Amino acid sequence: MTRCLIVDDEAIARQILEQYVLQTPGLSLLGTCRNAMEAFTKLGQYEVDLLFLDIEMPLVNGLDFIRKLANPPKVILTTAYPQYAVDAFALNAVDYLLKPFSLERFQQAVEKVKSYPKPDGEAPHLMIRENNSLIKLTQQDIIYLKASKDYVKIITTIKTHLISSTMKSLEETLPPTQFVRIHKSYIVNLRQIQAIKPAEVIMSNKEVLPVSPNFKERLLGHFSR
Repeated sequence: MTRCLIVDDEAIARQILEQYVLQTPGLSLLGTCRNAMEAFTKLGQYEVDLLFLDIEMPLVNGLDFIRKLANPPKVILTTAYPQYAVDAFALNAVDYLLKPFSLERFQQAVEKVKSYPKPDGEAPHLMIRENNSLIKLTQQDIIYLKASKDYVKIITTIKTHLISSTMKSLEETLPPTQFVRIHKSYIVNLRQIQAIKPAEVIMSNKEVLPVSPNFKERLLGHFSR
C-alpha cells in the first residue's frame, strides 16, 4: 500500500484529489495539507511514500519545498501552471499533472510510481560495451544520445562514449518516461533539459539540439499531460 499525502492551498483541489485517492486501489491517504509547513510537520509524524504536491502556494512553493527536503518521498506535482515542467523533471518528479486533470490521468501517474526507482535503491543504469569493456552508465548522468553512422555517441555529465549500436535498440532499452527522441539523430534525457524553444532544446551542458517537427509533439507531451 502506497502511503500518500496531499498538499494544496485550494480546498476544492484537495477535495478532488482526496476523491481520486479513494477511487484508486493501492493508495492510503495519510492526510491533507494547506501548505508546505503543514506538510513538513506531517512528514515528521508519518512515513510518507508519495506526495501529491501543488506548486504555487503561499509561504513556500512546491518546488522549493522539495529542494529543502533531505530525503523527499516520490512526488507527483499537481498544478495549473505548465511553465514549471522542466524544473519538475530536474527534481525527479514522477509526473506532472496539469489542472484540471481526470481520474484516468491521475491513475496513469500513480501507475508510474510502481516502476519508479526507490531513492535508497541502486540508481537505474545502462550497460554499454566500449573498447572490449563493459561499462555501467548511471541513467541520470546521460545528457543525450546522438546517432553517428553505425555508432551512437552517449554524452554524459562525465565524458562521451562511442558505442556500436542503433538508436532504435537504445530507445527501446531506456525508460520512455525519462528519455525521448527529439530528432532522428537525437534522444535526450528529459531531466537534463534546461529550456525548450520552438525548434530546439538547450541541454544542461549548454549544447543546443534540434527538435524535428515529427517529434516535437511527443516532447511537449511530457510537459503538458
